[in-house]
Amino acid sequence: MDYDYNRFLSSLAKSQWERIGLKRRAGVAVPLFSLYSLSSIGIGELRDLKLVVDWCKLAGMSIIQLLPLNDVGFNFTPYDAQSGFALEPMYLAIESLWGVSLKSLESFGGEIKQLRKSFPTGGRRKRVNYKIKQAKLDLLWKIFKDNQEFSGEFKNYIRENKFWLENYALFKVIKERSSESSWEAWDKPLRQREPIALSRFENENSEKILFHKWLQWQLYEQFKMVKEYARSKGVLLMGDLPFLVSRDSCDVWGRQDYFKLNLASGAPPDMYFAQGQRWGMPVYNWDKIAKSDYDFIKEKLKYAEHFYDLFRVDHAVGMFRVWTIAMDEPLAHAGLCGKFDPQDESVWEAQGRRLLSVFTLNTRMLPCAEDLGVIPYCSFKVLEEYGIPGTDIQRWMKDWGRSYDFKPPEQYRGASVAAISTHDSSILRNWWDYEAGTVDGQLFRRKCHEAGVHFESVKDRIFDMENSLHGRLRWKGQVHSPAVLLNALGCQEERCKDIVNLYRESYGEKKKFCAYLGLVDEPKDSCPNELIRKAIEKASAASSIFSIQLLIDWLSIDCMCRCDDWNCRINFPGTIQEKNWSLVMDLSLEEMLDLPINNVIRNINTRASRS
Repeated sequence: MDYDYNRFLSSLAKSQWERIGLKRRAGVAVPLFSLYSLSSIGIGELRDLKLVVDWCKLAGMSIIQLLPLNDVGFNFTPYDAQSGFALEPMYLAIESLWGVSLKSLESFGGEIKQLRKSFPTGGRRKRVNYKIKQAKLDLLWKIFKDNQEFSGEFKNYIRENKFWLENYALFKVIKERSSESSWEAWDKPLRQREPIALSRFENENSEKILFHKWLQWQLYEQFKMVKEYARSKGVLLMGDLPFLVSRDSCDVWGRQDYFKLNLASGAPPDMYFAQGQRWGMPVYNWDKIAKSDYDFIKEKLKYAEHFYDLFRVDHAVGMFRVWTIAMDEPLAHAGLCGKFDPQDESVWEAQGRRLLSVFTLNTRMLPCAEDLGVIPYCSFKVLEEYGIPGTDIQRWMKDWGRSYDFKPPEQYRGASVAAISTHDSSILRNWWDYEAGTVDGQLFRRKCHEAGVHFESVKDRIFDMENSLHGRLRWKGQVHSPAVLLNALGCQEERCKDIVNLYRESYGEKKKFCAYLGLVDEPKDSCPNELIRKAIEKASAASSIFSIQLLIDWLSIDCMCRCDDWNCRINFPGTIQEKNWSLVMDLSLEEMLDLPINNVIRNINTRASRS
């Protein structure tokens, strides 16, 4: 690789690179809720991450990238958390609680056993049963009540985290007393944070408020132990700090002037989401936050340092500008009728520089940017200059606007994380089976309408409708040139240029991908293991300083993960459904440690000079 990695040592993130060690690394990305060990109760627990560390050592990796672990309330959407600080209590290992006597735990042994029986892990269970959260909270409350002698460490924790902890615990209990309704529906005195009302409520609910502080302390202690274990094994933990927080969060309720509550965040239309996306989280009021010297950001980074060595800057392009939708815009319009904030493109780079400086200069963790989607050029420039790795996704690394061939590994950015899938995309196997060589049906219909083409009258001439699944339209083989397409559409290229662009982006995609991988023949059936292995080898060989793949993709090299249907993915962006954020792995962590494929993965990383 001819990329000069010494550039990192003259960048804004110089101290972070020196701290973690400047070398090519391999890693695995996984949500904790998808994992389980033989000791887990209903869902992956923090202590289970030690087994992931052990697996990484066997597989020749040194990074574990986690999805957000913030408290999600009962919404169970990691990127719509109730707090940018607090961790999710359902990930606590009850049998590893701090400051709880063994005698006390033994007295709850029957209830712990019943909880494990009611919420089993393993077997053919494909989805998390999120009822585990309330069941765990109920038992944790009993244990808390039985252990009222609090240590000095707990008291110190409360004092040191006053910036966010007081507000968070109060918010949680008000929500409980309000049947989990949004803070915007609370009685006016509590909604508007009138001091007398808050003081009265706090006095009347002091024990419950203390309980939520105790839960966060327990999470803090258990997670710190995981980080210490990982460090002893030479493995780095990468956290995911959501760029935005839920509208119904303690952060928004407690600091309402830090947010533009008349706007909802989202994303503009693109080739995968014809109507764009409306996420719903409010947009930051950066001018207000700046007047407080970015205390909210600095304190969040300070707390996360206890757990992570690196952190993923979710939606990093939002530092430069955010796609916003007015709150009174109909939900059916998704992100179609939005605009960027700020609207003046000339200020984007300056804003991005300022905010990314705050995120880099106020932490020991190395920031890594999720810079996907519609991206302003200034984003690439600033990330490169600051030494912050971006994200290069294999299926989207193409010679756009010209040949549309896949870019060779040496053309990936040195300052990047090379990956073949994300938690918001299909896994590689399903991309090949269902998406490669297709176009988004809704987007294509819209472009036909704009060009004055009647879709229903032409679809059977250009698409294999029988094999067009899950909203994706698959081209017929005989539509082998733009001229053939235009003839079938009965349209001139000038009028149908957007349709022609969709064609050029997608037609023959499988053939081009096989050429990129060095496969002579294009597989005709379902995605073969050889294709997955070669795709991962290509990503591992990339110029990117990091290569981090989803656990599902790693295990798919040798059919160790039975994810072969469309619904086998972590999230379907822009949708609300039970299949989101609930996928469970086929194998326990103990089983993963004994897989023969571990040596195959290790060899891939070794040949790519990664560790």
